Amino acid sequence: MALEGGCACGAVRYRLASGPMFTNCCHCRDCQRQTGSAFVINALYETDRIELLNGEPKPYRMPTDSGRPHDIYRCAACGAAVWSDYGGRPYLRFVRVGTLDDPTAIAPDAHIFTRTKLPWVVLPEGAPAFEIFYEMDKQWSPEGLARRKAASEKAK
Repeated sequence: MALEGGCACGAVRYRLASGPMFTNCCHCRDCQRQTGSAFVINALYETDRIELLNGEPKPYRMPTDSGRPHDIYRCAACGAAVWSDYGGRPYLRFVRVGTLDDPTAIAPDAHIFTRTKLPWVVLPEGAPAFEIFYEMDKQWSPEGLARRKAASEKAK
C-alpha cells in the first residue's frame, strides 16, 4: 500500500511505505482550533515509513489543553499541515489524511474525544467512538501494536 500526498501548493510531497498502524478521527477542541474544522483525521505512522519526495515541512509548536508537546509540520510556502508529532515522540507521525492524493484510501478506525464533538457531526453507525480515548490493546490490531512497540524501541 504505497500512498502519496502533499501540501496545497505542491512544495511538500511525501510517500507512505505502508498502511497506517491506526487511524483516529479526533474531535477534541485542540484539533478543532488547530484545523479550523470540526475534527481531524490522523493516520499514525512510523517516521521512517514516510518518504519525503519534495520539500521539507517546518514544525510549529502548538499549545495544547494537556500541556504535552504538539508539533505540527507545515509547508513553509502555503502553510498546509501535513503531519504532527504529538507528545514529543519524533519516531511517530500523525499524517493528515486530508493531504493524501486519495483521502478516501484511509478511513478512521475510531472516533476519539467525542465528548467535545460538534453536535451537528453525525458519526457513522457502528463506528467505534470514545468520549475521551480508548485502550490501545483493545482497539489496535496486533500488527499495529507490534509496529508501534518496534518504533519506540528503535528510538531508544
